[in-house]
Formats: sequence, C-alpha cells, structure tokens
Amino acid sequence: MPVNLARCPWPTKPLDIHYHDKEWGVPLHDDRHLFEMLILEGAQAGLSWSTILAKRENYRVAFDRFDVERIARYTPAKVAELLANPGIVRNRLKIAATIQNAKACIAAIEECGSLDALLWSFVKCTPIQNRPLSMKDVPPRTAESDAMSKDLLRRGFKFVGSTICYAFMQATGMVNDHLTSCFRHREVSQAR
Repeated sequence: MPVNLARCPWPTKPLDIHYHDKEWGVPLHDDRHLFEMLILEGAQAGLSWSTILAKRENYRVAFDRFDVERIARYTPAKVAELLANPGIVRNRLKIAATIQNAKACIAAIEECGSLDALLWSFVKCTPIQNRPLSMKDVPPRTAESDAMSKDLLRRGFKFVGSTICYAFMQATGMVNDHLTSCFRHREVSQAR
C-alpha cells in the first residue's frame, strides 16, 4: 500500500487506506457485491465507515455472503441469531431492512434483469467524473442520488435515503469523488 502518495483526507486507518486505494470509486457491476455495498452503506447510518469496514467480513459471514435468495428467507430464529452477533451492528431495524432489501432486490432483478442494470441507470450507465479540489466540494447528495433513493423506496427498499445512495454511488464507482490531488482520481476516471 503506497504511503507517500497524495490521497483523499478521509482514510486515516490502515483498513480505510486499503479500501480507498483499492476499491472506493472503482466501477462495480456484480449484483451480489452491489447488494453488499447497499446493505453496508445502510448499516453505516449514524456510524463511521471505519466501523463498518472493520465488521465487513463478519457481515459477509452473518448474511450468507449477501446471497439475496437466502436472506429473503430468513426466519425469526435467524433474526434472533443476528441480533446476538457482536460482529455486526445489532440494530433490529437495520437487520429487518436487510431482509426486506433482499426481497425488494429479487423483485427488481426480475423486472430489470439485474441489480446492476437498475442502479447504474441513474447515471446512464456511465460513471460521473467529478473534479473536487477539497472535501467541501463533495456534495452529500445529488439529483441522481435523489432519483435513486426515490425509486428504491418505491420498490420497498429500506435505509436508502439520498445521502446513503450518494455514498453508495461513490463507493461503487458510479461517481468519481476522489479529490483531483489524490493519486486515485486519474486511475478511477479511466475505469468503466
């Protein structure tokens, strides 16, 4: 992991730096991974991204590697198991939202062909290339994240407010919000 390169100011811990340098902002088109990121961004609500990153592998195990078919069939016993799991955020509403989101995801895939097709439609299937000079130039939401949020809520998704959707869009490469001074800005801008 490069240590002397200019990067965005938000990653300060080793796990955050690795995530920033390897994953954040890279266009993502795998349905399971997109679902994972949507769930993790919702789990972050009220918490730091560092907290969620530290629990990410625990989430993958606890939620069956984000297999939407399995999650959609979770029983009250499985919910009780999740609520007792110290490796994840033990919030009843967020756990219920994950199960509901799996059901909504299945319906969206049936309608749109893939989660990828639905979610990337909000940026016309092409990453938005922003050129922020500082973090104050990075908005918390945009017209695209507003539209995504409204559509997902209409489809029955939970924990998908516009700010969560924008963070999701940044994470999955729908938006390149690496600062122009960051070594990743150019690299990510060339990815599709």
